[in-house]
Amino acid sequence: MNPRSFLRWDEGLTGPTLDIARIETSPLRVLAGPGTGKTFSMMRRVARLLQDGVEPNKILVCTFTRTAATDLKKSLTALGTAGAEDVSAYTIHSFSFSLLSRAAVMEITGRVPRPLLKFEERFMLEDLKNDQFGGIKDCGKRLKAFDSAWARLQTDDPGWPQDYVDLAFQRELISWLRFHNAILIGELVPEALDFIRNNPESPIIPMFEHVLVDEYQDLNRADQVLIDEIAHSSTLTVIGDENQSIYAFRFASPEVLTMFNQTHAGTHDEKLIDCRRCPKKIVEIANALISNNTNRANRPITPFPDNPNGEIYLFQWSSMYSEGEGLAEYIKRRVSAGDVEPGNILVLSPRRQFGYKIRNALNNLGVLAHSFFHEEELDAQEAQDAFALLELLAYPDDRVSLRCWCGFGSNSYNKSGWSRIREHCEISGDSPIMVLEKLTSGSIQIAYTGSIVERYRLLHSRLNYLNGLKGQSLVDALFPVDQNWTKSLRTLSATLGGDDFEPPNLLEHLRINITQPELPTDVNYVRVMSLHKSKGLTADMVVIVGCIDGLIPTLQDKIPLDEQNQVVEEQRRLFYVALTRSRKILVLSSFTTMARDLAFKLRAMVVKGVRTHAGTIASRFLKELGPSCPRAVSGRSFLREK
Repeated sequence: MNPRSFLRWDEGLTGPTLDIARIETSPLRVLAGPGTGKTFSMMRRVARLLQDGVEPNKILVCTFTRTAATDLKKSLTALGTAGAEDVSAYTIHSFSFSLLSRAAVMEITGRVPRPLLKFEERFMLEDLKNDQFGGIKDCGKRLKAFDSAWARLQTDDPGWPQDYVDLAFQRELISWLRFHNAILIGELVPEALDFIRNNPESPIIPMFEHVLVDEYQDLNRADQVLIDEIAHSSTLTVIGDENQSIYAFRFASPEVLTMFNQTHAGTHDEKLIDCRRCPKKIVEIANALISNNTNRANRPITPFPDNPNGEIYLFQWSSMYSEGEGLAEYIKRRVSAGDVEPGNILVLSPRRQFGYKIRNALNNLGVLAHSFFHEEELDAQEAQDAFALLELLAYPDDRVSLRCWCGFGSNSYNKSGWSRIREHCEISGDSPIMVLEKLTSGSIQIAYTGSIVERYRLLHSRLNYLNGLKGQSLVDALFPVDQNWTKSLRTLSATLGGDDFEPPNLLEHLRINITQPELPTDVNYVRVMSLHKSKGLTADMVVIVGCIDGLIPTLQDKIPLDEQNQVVEEQRRLFYVALTRSRKILVLSSFTTMARDLAFKLRAMVVKGVRTHAGTIASRFLKELGPSCPRAVSGRSFLREK
């Protein structure tokens, strides 16, 4: 078994709780709108428990996302209460991995803790797709259901496939992962749940007196059941907001909170509705927007009397290019005027293409900006190629990277040839490298593997060139300084420090920072990211770009009307989250034309136009913002007049 592990699980904090003097013994549900001080209230809850004599290691604070975990960790440290630093604080996946590691489940079951990157996952799905499971999209949906322990609905009991197709998919998926010595991050929660269910007497399972869970609406059914198993003899406190439920793609839903009291007898409710963060006008438009949802929490947030009125602007531009350039100019003017610091600006984009345009435009104007999109460092094919090469340089027997390397450059990902190599391995007991060596030498022949053999020969050549390199020389050879696609990778590499690090050190450093990035809060540059990533962040100025139908909201074709309505309602919740990140200034931006090919690729809704370009439609959400929202103005005209 491969002893290495690129899984790093930072202990995060989470837990929801109110500023209440008594210690509740019944389940406590705290319903907290955006900016209402839930983190402060939860920390007061932890402090109260500690002051009343509860041992720190008997308190578990848990969340789903690392961003929330990092913020809560800082809050716990700043408590100043004796024992606060010793409170058990984890993300859900961190807790699961820790439990499985203590129980040696990985070693016993022969699994290797080598997680897949997003581009690597695509090769797995290519290998799995067939007439029974469907194409890439269908397999991707089944993969998400597998990650949620097949509990697609809030009423499902997680742990088992729902039908024979799900069962067959799970069998083939696990077989692929075992052969390639890999795991999925999503496996951790279901595996931990299975272990706890099947080993009730195990001394490894920790016992807590109080379990606190933050952002409860982000948990899917498997996450919830795991929490219930952990807290079966504890006092459980959950905190969340149905109106901020934005993870339907992993089967989380608003019902997570609304149905909590049905499964937890004697639930006591507390509500937080006074918004300390957002200006009065932004609170008004946020309330107006979310009131259009039928499946919502009927708890409008209320601004504190001393909150400022705030500034709201709706800009429209002639094109996607004009939007990027114009918004960059607007931001530069506000920064130059001293109205806002770059580090207090968030630019939120429904697609990374828009985010990259405004990031580049800002940097060109001398306003430092960085983007934070999921695994964006590996967007380019060249970056994926170089990363697989680094992996194989560090660990020549890494089967996932070898699979990717052999499939690069082929429209079919060389699926057929690799399938035959895998079949030969399983019959002969040879490893993939042994089979490739035999194929290269001509000692064996396997049909449809000619292009794979050529790729393997190229791999040998590249590895021979890289062997012995370390430190900056290694970085320069893998990620040449004169290539645009290497900028982010070189920046991350520079944070490793020193000039004598070996390939495994560089690989682990890059993998951790690509897959589990810390979203910085104390910075001197504009942060550009998706609307989803903004969850948990705040800024003086928030700019939401690309407010056109098909992007905001993102729409899905060929699904029943009821499902379409559910998609739009979640997208409205996502927009609500984005609006309520702002402490002072909110800018909503749209444009009127875009290239047809890009519109088709991004699934934006377009109307008639010229042959190469089409007209776009401003987001339907803009007209739902109520009378407090100003009318849209031409961005170019606004800049000229100012």
